[in-house]
Amino acid sequence: MRFLTACCLLLFLWSCSDDTPPVPKPRSYPRVDYPQRAYTPLGADYCSFTFERPASTRVVRETSYFDEAPADSCWFNLRLAPALNGTIHFSYYPVSSYAQWEELRDEAFELVGVHNQRASDIEEIVIHRDSARVHGVAFDIAGPAASPFQFFLTDTTRHFLRGALYFETQVNPDSLAPVIDYVKEDIYRIVETLRWEGANKG
Repeated sequence: MRFLTACCLLLFLWSCSDDTPPVPKPRSYPRVDYPQRAYTPLGADYCSFTFERPASTRVVRETSYFDEAPADSCWFNLRLAPALNGTIHFSYYPVSSYAQWEELRDEAFELVGVHNQRASDIEEIVIHRDSARVHGVAFDIAGPAASPFQFFLTDTTRHFLRGALYFETQVNPDSLAPVIDYVKEDIYRIVETLRWEGANKG
């Protein structure tokens, strides 16, 4: 009887065995509550341009840059909604000569090039809005780079505006990808609605 019981137990255990290796559970990331999309004018009267910014952002004027005054009074940050935990940094330069414009353009490319060591790919997106005299390049930076998206906008004669997106968290392309895609749509809205407003108001 004991022998029969042991045989039945072994048969039961054998039938329950599975040679399939265990599969790790997919990594989960914190849920992000995205703000409802709505836009409002920039509202920075110290700048010579305006655009439609996400209503969920906060404009914070830059008063110092590495312990020095910014190159122009129109340096500011767009603080994203708290759930997104990031900032778009803006720096503006009034252009007085073609040589200065070339220098600013080259510097914008050089600043993006800093991320080459960690980026897996950098896509350049050419911007031309002829009717508004808005031209430039956006840089979509893939991989664990510190800044996943940068751009510059200019009329090539009087204005030069540079923007750079940064997140206040450790760079993880997988977990940040949905957030980056969400913020990129807002940046494209900025690019599409920017217009120059004449002389810088200082």
